[in-house]
Amino acid sequence: MAACKGRSSNCAAGTRQKLGEQTVTTPASSPPDDPVSADTRQPLHTDDLLDLITHLADSRPYQLRQTEVTHDLESEYHISALRGLVDQYHYRLSAQSVGTVRQVGDGVAILSGLSGVMVDELVLFPDGTHGLVLDLDQGYVGCVLLGTDEHIHAGDIVRETGRVIDVPVGKSLLGRVVNALGRPIDNLGPLEVETRRPIDHPAPTFIQRTPVSEPLQTGIKTVDSVIPLGRGQRELVIGDRQIGKTAIAVDTVINQHDQGVYCIYVCIGQKMSTVVHIVETFREHDALDYTTVVVASAEESPSMAYLAPYAGCAMAEAFMYAGKHALIVYDDLSKHAIAYRQLSLLLQRPAGREAYPGDIFYLHSRLLERSARLSAAHGGGSMTALPIVETQAGNIAAYIPTNLISITDGQIYLTTQLFNQAIHPAIDVGLSVSRVGGAAQNAAMRAVSSHLALDIAQFLELQIFARFGTELDKDTRRQLARGERVRAILTQPQYAPMPVEHQVVVIYAAGQGYLDDVPIEQVRGFETRLLAFLGQQYSGLLAEFSAGHWNSTLEQDLQDTLAHFKEHAWPR
Repeated sequence: MAACKGRSSNCAAGTRQKLGEQTVTTPASSPPDDPVSADTRQPLHTDDLLDLITHLADSRPYQLRQTEVTHDLESEYHISALRGLVDQYHYRLSAQSVGTVRQVGDGVAILSGLSGVMVDELVLFPDGTHGLVLDLDQGYVGCVLLGTDEHIHAGDIVRETGRVIDVPVGKSLLGRVVNALGRPIDNLGPLEVETRRPIDHPAPTFIQRTPVSEPLQTGIKTVDSVIPLGRGQRELVIGDRQIGKTAIAVDTVINQHDQGVYCIYVCIGQKMSTVVHIVETFREHDALDYTTVVVASAEESPSMAYLAPYAGCAMAEAFMYAGKHALIVYDDLSKHAIAYRQLSLLLQRPAGREAYPGDIFYLHSRLLERSARLSAAHGGGSMTALPIVETQAGNIAAYIPTNLISITDGQIYLTTQLFNQAIHPAIDVGLSVSRVGGAAQNAAMRAVSSHLALDIAQFLELQIFARFGTELDKDTRRQLARGERVRAILTQPQYAPMPVEHQVVVIYAAGQGYLDDVPIEQVRGFETRLLAFLGQQYSGLLAEFSAGHWNSTLEQDLQDTLAHFKEHAWPR
């Protein structure tokens, strides 16, 4: 045979061939039907193949019995013999898409390779850290790290995982504090969840939605009467820092007790001391039982701040598609936009206005569009969103605030001027609006507050006119006095949301002049004693207002009750 040329009589008489540390004698008379035999072997005349087989066999003396061999192994016979040897040691070939780290730093990695990777797919680094793919370029892949980059270096191998990022969802998260990846950080043990949901999901279609018609009570008199919210609505809370934006969101969550609404509170870029205060407030008012707090603190990387709103949205979305009602608070999205800008600049994306990337509008629109009220055919669930955005010196025309104003269904605008005048909450009724309006309002509340916004606007105009020292007639002075008492009755302390039936009573009393002869400093006391009086003697009337009932008979009963209170229970 050609493979034996130049090797004299070794092919016929047998040979002594050294394999590893052993020397074996192989006769030339091995039967041709046994491809790999431990007793009768002949040497291969291809040194490279022999080295490979020796390595696979871990230095054990395996030889292939050969009848017809060529240098490049064209014989099916010996290929099958090699496969048998490999199968004996359970070697398997597997295809896996991998890449290489080209650059890493500041929580961002630039990778090469990974030809089949997807946007928002997780990739795995050698130290176990995951990365989230955000950029797909012809020459590289950009990803943000979901952990520290301390043990990641240029040249490391990166592997695709084939799955997009997801978080745990369900009732098991209620009462827990988790990070942007859904991992608990409250030292209460691991989560027991069976369901996970991708953090990014298409918004409900037009066919799946139904008009917002059911109220979501905040417990804040100014909001529920003038700027009503409905389940499935997106209402922006906007204002300068430290004037009560978070207080409105916290009061709204507290007021959902026994309302059948599950709450998700997302803290973005907050100090951990602020987060602890919010959690303790929820616990003190028994609101943590139906609330999940998602935290991406100021100490964490911008990638966690970027992911936190989407993680919280996925958790709330699971309740909505299960036919339940959810409320989600994003506190706040201005810090979310700053984190996304930082990531985009690190990923070398082109900068636009105020150095934000070109898709900054889409960043928030795709998030807030997922809030909706589903039709009965699709479960009838809802997800209400309360995004918070911070302004600088009251500038609501800035880039991010105007984006969010155009996306949402209205805004609650807080001003520093009102806050400094001790009007809390410091809501500017003139600049605040709800595009859903009375359609999502309790019928009794809608009846007593229909002219409230107009009355407040007229009072503010008269107040400016009175500053000039002009002599005012009796009607003007009476209207100013009533406006002051209406404004006083709309103020309320923090963490004290009021039931809607109580709001109906006090707003009607103020609007119809029952407080005109009450000194302004005694308005709060009048309110407290009136509600206590009604709770003791007229609880049935309050139940009617709570159910949304309003007619001329109920109005007459309320008038008689207020007159009776002023005559017998309120000292003159």
